[in-house]
Amino acid sequence: MNNQIDASIPVLTEVIKPEELLTPPAKAVAATDNAGVDGTGTAQPASETASNHYPGKTEEDWQALEQSLRENVLRQVLTRIDFVLEHRIRDNLADVLQIAVANLSTEIRSGLHKTLEEVITRAVTQEITKAKSPK
Repeated sequence: MNNQIDASIPVLTEVIKPEELLTPPAKAVAATDNAGVDGTGTAQPASETASNHYPGKTEEDWQALEQSLRENVLRQVLTRIDFVLEHRIRDNLADVLQIAVANLSTEIRSGLHKTLEEVITRAVTQEITKAKSPK
C-alpha cells in the first residue's frame, strides 16, 4: 500500500487550528474559571458556554460550522476509504485470479493427460487388432 499522504488532502489541524478555537477572546479569559456553570451553579450546554466565550457567534453559526466540519471530514474519509478499498480489492482480486489460474491449469493438464491416455490406448488397441487380423 502507498504510505505517502496526498498533499491535496487537508489534515484536520490544518483546516481548524486548535489554538484559534480553544483560546477565548481576552475579555472572556477572566470568566473561564466559571465556564460551563451559570450563577446558580447549574451546568450550561456546551453551545451556550461556547457562545459566552465567543459572543459574536450565534447558535446558527455554531451549527453551520459543525455541519461544514462534518461534511469536510466525511468527504475526506470517503475519499481515503475509496483509495484504500480500491487497492485492497485489486490486491485480493490478483490473489484470487492467481489461484483460479493455477487451479484451471491443473484441471486442463489433468484433462489433457486423460484424453491423451484414452487416444493412445485406442490407437494401440486398433493397431493390435489390425496386426492380429488375417490379411
